[in-house]
Amino acid sequence: MNAGPPRDDRKVPIEALAGYPDRIDVRSPSEFAEDHVPGAENHPVLDDAQRAHVGTMHAQLSAFAAKRAGAALVARNIAAMLEGPFAGKPRDWAPLVYCWRGGQRSRSLAHILQEIGWRAVQLDGGYRIYRRHAIAELDAQPAKFRYQVICGLTGSGKSRLLAALAAEGAQTLDLEGLARHRGSLLGDLPDDPQPSQKWFDSQILAALHRFDPARPVYVESESKKIGTVQVPETLLAAMRHADCIRIDTPQALRVDLLKEEYAHFLADHASLSRRLAHLTELHGKVTIGRWTDAAAAGDWDALVTELLIHHYDPTYTRSIAKNFPRIADAIVAAPSAITEAAFAVLARDLDQRVRARVASGAPVAA
Repeated sequence: MNAGPPRDDRKVPIEALAGYPDRIDVRSPSEFAEDHVPGAENHPVLDDAQRAHVGTMHAQLSAFAAKRAGAALVARNIAAMLEGPFAGKPRDWAPLVYCWRGGQRSRSLAHILQEIGWRAVQLDGGYRIYRRHAIAELDAQPAKFRYQVICGLTGSGKSRLLAALAAEGAQTLDLEGLARHRGSLLGDLPDDPQPSQKWFDSQILAALHRFDPARPVYVESESKKIGTVQVPETLLAAMRHADCIRIDTPQALRVDLLKEEYAHFLADHASLSRRLAHLTELHGKVTIGRWTDAAAAGDWDALVTELLIHHYDPTYTRSIAKNFPRIADAIVAAPSAITEAAFAVLARDLDQRVRARVASGAPVAA
């Protein structure tokens, strides 16, 4: 374990963050849920209700009364930490503690840990400094890597290929996985809400920090937004100037794949009909009515085929041609099936071809 700096160094700058893998966020659970330093654990010195109570006392009574009540709550919460999650920590434990701006909340816990003998430090400037650092890093980090952008019509298996590449040990950036969204009209995941924009940014940055710039990074082609979150501009720009991979999957396999991935919508006719209604302006009431009737009748092959031909394929083709100019030089991958085994074979072959392309410094013929 990294022992950190000498014990008398009570605060550390954001540049020292990597040297402290054990990170404690003492902010309230709602603050932590919106965003936090990757790898941090939430051990609030005041929970949301307690923080609101102390704030009300400050406004209605006095700063002194609020501090007195807050100190008692903080003391009890820290005692619970010491008797619970921190009880088994080793003598040389060196956690980094932070709150919103490196003030009293983190100082109270850091001080107690230091007095016990642990080599705790505060993050100078707290979460606020981390957020500024994250924004700056997201401007700089994306340009360090050579991306391989997986392009393909809806239902081609781009996400499955990305997962297969990751299983083979390749570097992959799964933006849709981080966004908790598949990036289409039916892309949201049931009972799995999307992250805040800040936490999406933090997860991307953490992934970039794990990558080796000497190796290619695989990523799916994406638009500016994935559901409600937006891909950082510098990353999107780097992707749009990157090498491309085109995955060509027969239409019948694409229909089967989409029926698997969107089974939750196909089983919920009312929800699916509401989603289809959003396309009325594009396709007209007659077409939407036909698609809704197909859904009600359970004629999934017909519905999915029509959605591909008349909606998804034209939209995606236009977007790729406009935003990914190197698609003309793309390596072509053609799945023989939509099984995990088939994509594993495809991933191994593709990674070899991509490595050859990267080594040569030029596009490889399809």
